[in-house]
Amino acid sequence: MGFLVTSGIFLLAGIVGCLFSLLCCNRGPSTNLFHLTLVSTATVCCWMMWAIVYLAQMKPLINPILSGE
Repeated sequence: MGFLVTSGIFLLAGIVGCLFSLLCCNRGPSTNLFHLTLVSTATVCCWMMWAIVYLAQMKPLINPILSGE
């Protein structure tokens, strides 16, 4: 899968997580904002971790050294 497709999947997962937290944990405006902030932050952190690992594989800093055998 490409970078944009997987980024879209993360975006969709974040939206579904936010909607799920609104529907299942509806306890007031400040608590809802706190839940949305937690879900959004967790989604962005997971996406950033995936993106860093994905992009690091495209141009590695250390090239593998082949043995002469």
